[in-house]
Amino acid sequence: MKKTIALTILAGLVLAGVSAVNADKKSSQKESAKLLRHVVLFQFKKETSKANVKEITSTFAALPGKIDAIEDFEWGTDVSVENKAAGFTHGFLVTFRDAKGREEYLPHPAHQNFVKLVGPHVENVLVFDYWTK
Repeated sequence: MKKTIALTILAGLVLAGVSAVNADKKSSQKESAKLLRHVVLFQFKKETSKANVKEITSTFAALPGKIDAIEDFEWGTDVSVENKAAGFTHGFLVTFRDAKGREEYLPHPAHQNFVKLVGPHVENVLVFDYWTK
């Protein structure tokens, strides 16, 4: 009887240990599944031409083909009905697998060339980075 109780307790401890390991694995997988989002909003100067805006958006959209660290990229123009865009008309979402990707992206020559291109044409820029949950 004591042997049976001891084996039952041992089995329970083993199962609890396996559950804890599985919980740690799930937590670790969840951590590694997080992505780093880099949000960029532009408010263009009034004198910036439509041709300049088109060149800027197409140059930005070409960066994923030049910078391997970019996991995903999307962009669009403001269509909100709330009138809270504060003059920002164009939004871009650049996704990285991790912080190292962003560290690669920011000083990358293709990104730096883009920064030089867009700089003279923007009245205001908002950059906001966050980790997905």
